[in-house]
Amino acid sequence: MVATPIGNLQDITLRALDRLRSADVIACEDTRHSARLLNHFQISRPLLSLNEHNEARRIPELIARIEQGGMVVLVSDAGMPTVSDPGQRLVQAVIAAGLLVEVLPGPSAVLTALAGSGLPTTPFYFGGFLPHKKGQRGKELAAAREREATSVFFESPYRLVDTLDIICQEAPDHRHVVARELTKHFEEFRRGSARSLLDHYKQKTVKGEICLLVAPKELPKWVTW
Repeated sequence: MVATPIGNLQDITLRALDRLRSADVIACEDTRHSARLLNHFQISRPLLSLNEHNEARRIPELIARIEQGGMVVLVSDAGMPTVSDPGQRLVQAVIAAGLLVEVLPGPSAVLTALAGSGLPTTPFYFGGFLPHKKGQRGKELAAAREREATSVFFESPYRLVDTLDIICQEAPDHRHVVARELTKHFEEFRRGSARSLLDHYKQKTVKGEICLLVAPKELPKWVTW
């Protein structure tokens, strides 16, 4: 399993490049996306799509490759494979078959957003993508506000304003952080109450990958923003 850049290609590690060059096959979320990464580093290796629709039927083929001595490298479009991305079934199957799983650390949107948020980093809760349905989204966000931990979620730029509006109906003063376009040229950390964030993003077109962080129920005294 190889973590890949979440935006800035310079964040690739030397170990990651070595494994990608040595792979017999690279299982990836989107072959077109991964091809751009490989082309940038002048790597030419076979790509095989592995996504939520075909993961179950791909597993026997990939297990057979490993059993025959091949190296299968698993990547997602960005960040660590299996973290809100395909690959969990494959990893479980490899373990169940008694084969080796090696994880190469690297970029993570979750940890990057958490570290730069200004909110407490331990403990923290990661909830993946927020639900599409408003009611479920509201329940998830309400639960986050009651935790004794910072909560981190992925959110679509097309729903961010709607999500902030949902929060403002219940807790307009609760502190949140929007971490957007991490590691890219227009990286942004915007911190404040839900109301201030809503007022800001209602005035602009929201673009890019987004992490939404929810402050814990009680903040330590050193958090002053």
